[in-house]
Amino acid sequence: MLRAFIAYSFLILNLYALEPTVKELSWPNGSHFLNFLENNKIPLSLYYNLTSEDQELAAEIIAGTKYQILKDGDDNTIQALIPVSDELQMHIYRDDDDNFKLEFIPISYQSYDNVLSLQVEKSVSEDIFDYTGSGTLALGFKEVFKGSGVDFRKINKGDRIVIVYNQKKRMGRSFGTPEIYAALLETKNKRYTMYKFEDKFYDRNGKKNDKFLLIRPLLNARITSAFTLKRWHPILRRYRAHLGVDYGAPRGTPVRSAGDGTIKFVGTKSGYGKVVIIRHAGGYETLYAHLNGFAKGIKSGLNIKQGKLIAYVGTSGMSTGPHLHFGLYINNKPINPESAIKVVKSIEDKKEVAKFKAVVTKNDTLMKKAMADNILPPKVEFFPNIIEF
Repeated sequence: MLRAFIAYSFLILNLYALEPTVKELSWPNGSHFLNFLENNKIPLSLYYNLTSEDQELAAEIIAGTKYQILKDGDDNTIQALIPVSDELQMHIYRDDDDNFKLEFIPISYQSYDNVLSLQVEKSVSEDIFDYTGSGTLALGFKEVFKGSGVDFRKINKGDRIVIVYNQKKRMGRSFGTPEIYAALLETKNKRYTMYKFEDKFYDRNGKKNDKFLLIRPLLNARITSAFTLKRWHPILRRYRAHLGVDYGAPRGTPVRSAGDGTIKFVGTKSGYGKVVIIRHAGGYETLYAHLNGFAKGIKSGLNIKQGKLIAYVGTSGMSTGPHLHFGLYINNKPINPESAIKVVKSIEDKKEVAKFKAVVTKNDTLMKKAMADNILPPKVEFFPNIIEF
């Protein structure tokens, strides 16, 4: 861990040097980790020596992800930091014998709770971005109210929005996906409020309005590996992440579409083996990996209904045994699929009701104060690129 901290500090210092040798780049669309290694003259064995789980993680790097790479004067790679989630990054470095090594280390960041309260001037998305610099916060705000009857095309100047959320910051800039705790929208003399509880959003009465609800892709699913952005493995003594849910099942078990949508991809992806990807409404996508084969007629561009047979469980790709890896993404960001599985649409258990009411009271207090103060937050300070390309 000390080596990782020194490496990270060294990278940051170089970012501010007069002649920096660190470059901040964006992960290209469609690029695999093997392409990165080859392009930077790093042995491909670095990938092939990874465990199957870590090879899957290397395949999860999302197009547009910002990463840093340190090179010497002869353009030889010394170190690289590549985020694989909001919590974890790959650290590639040369050891004392000048051999390349790879480890997964936590991303260093600061975390802040914020309350944003403002009146709409241009549009909900533009105004949120202007004051926070976060496009994902604007998208998240709209997602919170999905299914509530709000038509964001009819939001007018002067309407009020309030968001209670947490934002990570890294090197002075917003980082990762903001976590929204509560949201309020006043429009046309109506007030809508939503509150996060147990990873789902409910209105003030404890009712869930979200129309996008998944079913599990396997009947009688048994979770063998849960979703996590970062976890310290006490036996292996290293950090791991798993950006999906694994369901154990015999080879040939039918796999169903978790929701209505359009098939985006049918084929093979390195690490994942045979894969189906389905695009759903609202920026959602589901991924089904390690398949044994595809159902008859399944092809890209096909519209499909929830529960439709799409494939069969297998062990293709980097897999140690038959199982289904099931991923869920919102605007290319991995989220826990279990958070969108069909559940009871209202909170009814007495103990849960009491907990939910406490959440409502806490966030109402924060939102009312922000509205009463009527002070616009300072607009986000945009930092120039450290290096221009």
